Amino acid sequence: MTDTLLNHRAEGAPSAPPLLLGPSLGTSYALWDQVAPELSAAHRVIRWDLPGHGGSPAGLVRAGATVGDLAGLVLALADALGVQRFAYAGVSLGGAVGLHLAVHHPERISSLAVYCSSAHFGGAKPWQERAAVVRREGLAELAESANARWFTPGFTVPDLVRDHREADPEAYAACCDALAAFDLRYRLAAIRVPTLLIAGRDDPATPPAHLREIADAVPGATPVEIPGASHLAPAERPGAVLAALRSHFGGRARRGMDVRREVLGDAHVDRAQARQTPFTARFQDFVSRYAWGEIWTDSTLTRRERSMITLTALVAHGHDDELAMHIRAARRNGLTAEEIGAVLLQTAVYCGVPAANSAFATARRVLAEEDGPEE
Repeated sequence: MTDTLLNHRAEGAPSAPPLLLGPSLGTSYALWDQVAPELSAAHRVIRWDLPGHGGSPAGLVRAGATVGDLAGLVLALADALGVQRFAYAGVSLGGAVGLHLAVHHPERISSLAVYCSSAHFGGAKPWQERAAVVRREGLAELAESANARWFTPGFTVPDLVRDHREADPEAYAACCDALAAFDLRYRLAAIRVPTLLIAGRDDPATPPAHLREIADAVPGATPVEIPGASHLAPAERPGAVLAALRSHFGGRARRGMDVRREVLGDAHVDRAQARQTPFTARFQDFVSRYAWGEIWTDSTLTRRERSMITLTALVAHGHDDELAMHIRAARRNGLTAEEIGAVLLQTAVYCGVPAANSAFATARRVLAEEDGPEE
């Protein structure tokens, strides 16, 4: 990383659809620790730090900064990583950055999720006052109240509170300046990307009414409330956040993984996922997105028909291990043992008797495991 780019962490296959995750004021990309690893199974997840937060240089912003300035830094990061168009999710100030991008740079955003955020943050005065206090006194006292502002009673994430305390005061104050100047209420109707709006039901900073205001203005936006969550929902309710993001962003990769599990079974897919390494991650992503998310989901052929074609191709090329796996899949897709036998008999004519002979041996073993020994 250079001193001109936001600090970031990238996870997932480089070939997977990119998803950028933005933080709240006072936090680092650790805000997404309980969510990002799961999302990276289907996305190239890139989470970033605000200037002066985490590992990002404080000098990337100055007094009088705007949300547009922060959005520009996010685009510069995306450009440096070779990412042209991306899905985006952000919390609070990070969510405001997402709204700005969707309004002013719609060609870069494929879909948007805004968490615990707003199209305006209560007017300029409170943020101007906070910025002045931080510039004068630092962040120690403000960090003491972080739990009350961020979480429901009795919940905390000490690492995030520490990140708040250790943020650069001047950069933090500049981000307050950006919140003070932010008001996108009259531009929301220009957002045309699929938009998910998530509110923490117990959030005092950006209560659900703020998200409903956005939902009323953004065509087709989907508002959701998470019970038992305050302002930092990804840290406090990661399961609910993950489920919402998967549903919203999943697309072809998510559908592909669902179909892969339906056809091959959970045990097989879990083993494949457990064996995945950084070296094989791109291949696994290719299989899920293309083979299963695009070919097997095409409704032109039924799954029964696809199984018969697949068995024939595997016999022709002598792929006995794959054949065994797809005989099991064929049974899940509704083929009877008699029908599988008929497919293999057909291959004897067009693929050769030796290939069919080997295939029958494999099928007999697999069917005995699946259905019990022949009578």
